[in-house]
Amino acid sequence: MIEGSSGKLEIAVNEPSAASVGCALIAHPHPLYGGTFDNKVVQTLAKAFCALGLTAVRFNFRGVGNSDGVYDGGAGEIEDFETVLSYAEKRFQPSHLIFAGFSFGTYVVARAAQDKSPHQVVLIAPAVGKFEVEPVPEDSLVLHGEEDDVVLLSDVLNWARPQHIPVTVFPGAGHFFHGDLIRLQNVVINHCRQKLSS
Repeated sequence: MIEGSSGKLEIAVNEPSAASVGCALIAHPHPLYGGTFDNKVVQTLAKAFCALGLTAVRFNFRGVGNSDGVYDGGAGEIEDFETVLSYAEKRFQPSHLIFAGFSFGTYVVARAAQDKSPHQVVLIAPAVGKFEVEPVPEDSLVLHGEEDDVVLLSDVLNWARPQHIPVTVFPGAGHFFHGDLIRLQNVVINHCRQKLSS
């Protein structure tokens, strides 16, 4: 537990077996629709980052799990992310920093990346059309399911096209990537490894 602007925030830290080469902060799906840091996609991201030698930091937004407070429509959740970022920077002093989010978490991550400059941004099923997802760097990794019925693929492509951001589409996959989590993990590992080694 760490102190946030609305009380305590619950965090989970996954550390690699060897010395950490950086840190990845992961934001979970919508708090009002069952999103928590235990979400399978969020856990898959944590595993991917640990496999790369990064410390993975997940947290529950205000009002979720053991975190104090109530849902704040996005503004407070961005504050939560920034609080966890400050904690991670002080504790781990990462030389390489990744922001990652799933669904609602992508809105928070994209907004936070406007003020901070992470080395990499990873967006899974970006919640465009639901929230005002800010532009992200061209080298960001964006993954989306072809059959996503929560956020339409066409909306994501329309958001990505003016930014010249490639979107990796998982054929037949839905919003939660059921049956595709191992493949998702491998795509994240392969993409992020390239930047880590460059």
